[in-house]
Amino acid sequence: MKKNIAIVGCGYWGKNLVRNFYELNSLYAICDVDEEKLELFKEKYPDLIVYNDLKALLTDSKIDAVVISTPAETHYSLAKEVLLSERDVFVEKPIALNFKDGEELVSLAREKKRILMVGHILEYHPAIIKLKEIIDKGELGKINYIYSNRLNLGRFRTEENILWSFAPHDISVILNLLGEMPEEVYAHGGNYLNPNITDVTVTTMNFPSGANAHIFVSWLHPYKEQKLILIGDKQMIVFDDVEPTNK
Repeated sequence: MKKNIAIVGCGYWGKNLVRNFYELNSLYAICDVDEEKLELFKEKYPDLIVYNDLKALLTDSKIDAVVISTPAETHYSLAKEVLLSERDVFVEKPIALNFKDGEELVSLAREKKRILMVGHILEYHPAIIKLKEIIDKGELGKINYIYSNRLNLGRFRTEENILWSFAPHDISVILNLLGEMPEEVYAHGGNYLNPNITDVTVTTMNFPSGANAHIFVSWLHPYKEQKLILIGDKQMIVFDDVEPTNK
């Protein structure tokens, strides 16, 4: 059954979601506070309904589900508003900027019997699906150690820090591959460009199975690197997402 989907936030990442949902013939409406941006989208997708306000969008009874691709600090409040309107919601990562808000959204979705999906895109990457298959078959043996580097130069954020911006990708993948939650988590970082925004962090996670993981993320790095390395007691495996062919 076809769903009428609305996208809130059509900027840096949102424009990709607009294109993809439109190509899937599921996009009904878009919403953004930038009127000039809306005009450009109306020229490209003349059959879409456009809104510049979420409250107005939610009065449209034809909308079944809402996609949120706005700055991270708004994810919690907007997702809550959509769930309270009795609609399914897809929200880009991170779901919220603190545990309490994230937990509230999960509880609200259960109470309203609505889908709440977070955009952990890497969990659907063919290479990650293959990695999970290899691990589950026991080809690597017992996983002892995982480390993940996600490094780049810019684009600098002014809302969320590097941990919230980059590390959710790696955290979601590691939890998915190991199939367990950590019992200890440590994170350390440094603020260099803005005293209130952390630019570099190193996170360590220790798991009940004995596996350990560390995540190094930075947007102050001279070259781009997206590398995940798994060390098992039988074999090791490297996933290099920057490598164009032999990932």
